[in-house]
Amino acid sequence: MPYIQVGGTPHYYQWHGQTAPTKDKPVMVFVHGWGGSARYWETTASRLSKDFDCLLYDLRGFGRSRLSDTPVGFDWEMESYAADLAALLDALQLGRVYLNSHSMGASVAVVFANRYPERVAKLILTCSGIFEYDEKTFSAFHKWGSLVVQFRPQWLSRIPLMERFFMARFLHRPIPEAAQRAFLEDYLMADDRAVRHTIFTSFSQKATEVMPREFAQLQVPTLLVSGEHDQIIPAAGGRQAAQLNHMVEFVEIPATSHFPMLEDPDSYLQEVLQFLGVGG
Repeated sequence: MPYIQVGGTPHYYQWHGQTAPTKDKPVMVFVHGWGGSARYWETTASRLSKDFDCLLYDLRGFGRSRLSDTPVGFDWEMESYAADLAALLDALQLGRVYLNSHSMGASVAVVFANRYPERVAKLILTCSGIFEYDEKTFSAFHKWGSLVVQFRPQWLSRIPLMERFFMARFLHRPIPEAAQRAFLEDYLMADDRAVRHTIFTSFSQKATEVMPREFAQLQVPTLLVSGEHDQIIPAAGGRQAAQLNHMVEFVEIPATSHFPMLEDPDSYLQEVLQFLGVGG
């Protein structure tokens, strides 16, 4: 498997369907969300590979980008993950790219686009948005999240139908069993430090204060796609984020939840291709 050193941590990456970029097509980089890996982007990348060289990678501490030691000076903030992305592009000698991101990865992508606007041609944010801070709600979420991430034995993946139970909160429509199992496996293999710290850095009082400003500052054409029934990042939060900036186009995919690109891939790709201005 291909790895590259980024900030002292080996990062897994792959060019979808090929071993290197063709250099005759623009590059699209896919950024996954909390607890996942680049694996869930493979179907979307396959559909877009006619028009783009598709780069998938696993965020620090997730998927196959495992941690042997606690990274010195790494604070698990979205800004630090954005710096990782910049370092990854530098290491692969990539300049201006298209970004397609999801959930926590979309927060990383927004920060990246504001720090390095010259490096982003167009930005796609899937299941992203803004929140109002409520101390009771946030405290309960963090308490629940901390308990959940402490109990992640590998044998959970061997329990029949556990993947369906695990994914129930994230889906409105069913997705293939193999994809559901991959999500569960990725969650169980994620580094304890990564899943624990990013619960607090991606969903925090700071995020409620910072992310509206980040959305308002975007300078690149942006598509924000929400799932109608998303319980994790409600579509209302995506709509509010889009209203902060005329550069952001908002689309809601009916009858989907937190993974519209897998629950209704045809509708999702139609909106993405229209935004990109390519035929697919």
